Amino acid sequence: MARKSVGQLVLVVVLGALFGSLLGQLLGLILPAGVVKEFFLRSAEFGFSPTTVSVGFMAVTLGFNIKLNVVGILGVALAAYILRWYL
Repeated sequence: MARKSVGQLVLVVVLGALFGSLLGQLLGLILPAGVVKEFFLRSAEFGFSPTTVSVGFMAVTLGFNIKLNVVGILGVALAAYILRWYL
């Protein structure tokens, strides 16, 4: 079995989180109000707020934020499984 590159791993995990979170939001829109809907819409958010660095003629703003829901975590797990066995 060939080793996967770090780029492949990051790409698969990010795509898994993206598709999983999107699916979780869609399920949240479809499901009626209740505990199950709250479960799918609940998410954890972490990162750092935008910071601006100014160097006279140029200013750069950097920030990073991740918002991941339960289905997003399942999407990452599924993507890791796919990476391990199929790619």
